[in-house]
Amino acid sequence: MDYSLAALKLLSFQLKEAIEATSSSSSSSLSSSPYAFTLGGLLFQRAWLQGVLVLVRDEERLLIDDGTGVVELSLPGEFRLRPWKAGELPMIKVHKMVDLSAFPDREAMWYLEVLEAYRLFYKPLIEE
Repeated sequence: MDYSLAALKLLSFQLKEAIEATSSSSSSSLSSSPYAFTLGGLLFQRAWLQGVLVLVRDEERLLIDDGTGVVELSLPGEFRLRPWKAGELPMIKVHKMVDLSAFPDREAMWYLEVLEAYRLFYKPLIEE
């Protein structure tokens, strides 16, 4: 994992539009970081995503719905230790999952956080 690459706050539809980067289309640091993606020219390996957990498949695959789309996540071993349940509100960040079900207002705030990050940081870089 190349921590010098961005960790973008994204909505599901944006994550689905991301394209896997190749070493010819981006920086030379990709040789050590083969799983990078681009979105509007922004290179990233990590993303923040938040939504309602709508389905748990065989304890390692989750379907997350954030209102803009559904994303399937495959969980690495350390995240399988916690029993995730449909209806919970996880926030996924880098190597971390947090249950925000006790804070239902976080779902509405997430849209504002993503829009603010896009307006302040991502849009100016995309428009360059």
